[in-house]
Amino acid sequence: MPTRPRVLLVDDHPGIVEALGRVLSPACDVVGVIADGREVADAAARLQPVVIVVDLNLPDVDGLEVCRQITRHNPRVKVIVITAMGDDTARDEALAAGASGFFLKSAANDLVVAIRRMWNEST
Repeated sequence: MPTRPRVLLVDDHPGIVEALGRVLSPACDVVGVIADGREVADAAARLQPVVIVVDLNLPDVDGLEVCRQITRHNPRVKVIVITAMGDDTARDEALAAGASGFFLKSAANDLVVAIRRMWNEST
């Protein structure tokens, strides 16, 4: 059994992915980075993450639809939706779509705490 949570990042902005990777890497194993929402299901099956961090605004399939697909096909995987500009409506929609969490990209340290908590609950 892995000793650290396996995390898949889904975001189309390389700078955000790089920053999230730096913040997460001391506590998590970032097992992959996907920029295309259409590839998430295949990547999740192949990489077997415990948590998938998904940008709300992807250019092809939005983060809400990615969240619905993942939670429908693999409810054991936790999905955390992130966004640059959040509001209560976006948060509510993400949670209704099956997200286990919703964070602003600027709150990356809080994201690490949430991932660790989800990991501890699942092991």
